[in-house]
Amino acid sequence: MTAEDSAFAVVGVLGDPVRRRLYRHVASAPGEVGRDAAAEAVGVSRSLAAHHLDKLVEAGLLEVSFRRLSGRAGPGAGRPAKLYRRAEGEHAVSVPPRSYDAAGRMLAEVVEKAGLDRELQAAARAAGAGDPDAASGELVDVLESRGYQPFWDGGTLRLRNCPFHALADEFPALVCGMNLALLEGMADEEWRAVMDPCPGGCCVSLSKNNGG
Repeated sequence: MTAEDSAFAVVGVLGDPVRRRLYRHVASAPGEVGRDAAAEAVGVSRSLAAHHLDKLVEAGLLEVSFRRLSGRAGPGAGRPAKLYRRAEGEHAVSVPPRSYDAAGRMLAEVVEKAGLDRELQAAARAAGAGDPDAASGELVDVLESRGYQPFWDGGTLRLRNCPFHALADEFPALVCGMNLALLEGMADEEWRAVMDPCPGGCCVSLSKNNGG
């Protein structure tokens, strides 16, 4: 099976609406998710949720771990629960095939070698400020639509996913600086964006300036 065939197979797995809802719930959760919680979140039975969650694991979209949720150990502690989390791999499909990732890497390399970090950040900040959805909508909803998967951690809005993950791994200072500038541009005076990495997620977090 080619890489393209594999990507199509993954998309096929997500064709089922229940699986899509389960994947979105688990992928956006800040921690691991058990079968009971996943079933309740999407409104299906535990057995149906377990079936679809395991199909997502088989497709490489989710990963599994086992842990006793009670925190107890030894006799009488019960069996470890099966917990799910988003898999680290990426899956992209383009019809016909495109190579935007390759172009992105080449552009990032040129910008980094030329020392154009400030120019890139200025362009990103302007793009964020000019985003019509950010200007007219609720920022949390806009971030969700852009793939950041925001969630509240106390008074801090953390971002479970980095939409620029592959480039950020290869050019961390360049891409994370660009991302911070982009989110600064998108945020209005009500919000403050700072470099504050979320483990396994985005390098930026946001908080309300009024502390609310």
